[in-house]
Amino acid sequence: MNIGDIARMAGVSRAAVSRYLNSGYVSDEKRERIRRVIEETGYQPSVMAQTLRTKKTFLIGVILPRVNSDSISSVIEGIGPVLQDAGYNMLLATTDNSPVKELEFLQIFSNHRVDGVILVATVFTEEHKRILKDYALPFVLVGQSLPGFACVYHDDYSAGLLLTRYIIGKGRRNVGYIGVLSEDEAVGQRRFEGVRDALAEGGIPLSPGMRETADFSTESGYERMKALFERRGDIDAVICATDRIALGAMRYLKEAGKRVPEDVAVAGFGDNIVSGVTSPAMTTVRFRYRESGMLAAEKILKEISGGGDDRQQVMLDVGLVPRESV
Repeated sequence: MNIGDIARMAGVSRAAVSRYLNSGYVSDEKRERIRRVIEETGYQPSVMAQTLRTKKTFLIGVILPRVNSDSISSVIEGIGPVLQDAGYNMLLATTDNSPVKELEFLQIFSNHRVDGVILVATVFTEEHKRILKDYALPFVLVGQSLPGFACVYHDDYSAGLLLTRYIIGKGRRNVGYIGVLSEDEAVGQRRFEGVRDALAEGGIPLSPGMRETADFSTESGYERMKALFERRGDIDAVICATDRIALGAMRYLKEAGKRVPEDVAVAGFGDNIVSGVTSPAMTTVRFRYRESGMLAAEKILKEISGGGDDRQQVMLDVGLVPRESV
């Protein structure tokens, strides 16, 4: 089958079939006739022919820090349908939170000619900034803000403020914090700054002895909560940089015979799938992860289609989700 066969069977011109396949204008009547023939015959246009004709691969490289994450899954759920509706597919690359692998995949995608790249970013080294400054392909960053580049990210600082003010308002004074590495500007730095400043507003200093640093796993949350509690047994609340870390903290406290929230309040960030079904249900902050993926996909398509060099930064707001753990 070729477009000439499709045109003959649908009773339209080859040009009409070509416009249909390339998302051009075709009248509703002709569009329906072409669609019906393609559906009945199972016709698939030649990807190689499309690439030669349009100079496009119709592939978008998407670089992820990890796959075992509810937030990352939601971002992908936002990206996928937008690209698919525009006739594009995703090539997923997972870095296991390695900045070095991020740089490698940026180079691989550049060499193998995807049409654009969406980077779900974690940290920015000087090498990241150098490569992105001269990057040959359109790209959009998700989850982090880097001045001068197209970004879709959340107001992590306000998230820290919101959650901490709520906990202080519940009368908690000995508040601990389990964060992540500060090299991750959004999760590790901005969320912590919001927590720290809200505690300062309430006259509560956050001493080094009330802080621990975890990775993004539940197991790490358990271990860091254990270390924090053994050092400061008077703690009456703990704020964790993610819901997964908070789940681990909650598990340790229960095993240690502490009641949540009567003895120790626990809260996280992300509003992931399990935070609402734990016992007690977890107080958290909701982020618009799926929407961030949709916006990133729309941005990359705009750049690819020649709609302009869209370097606008979009910061999404957040919302407090109060539940029984505080």
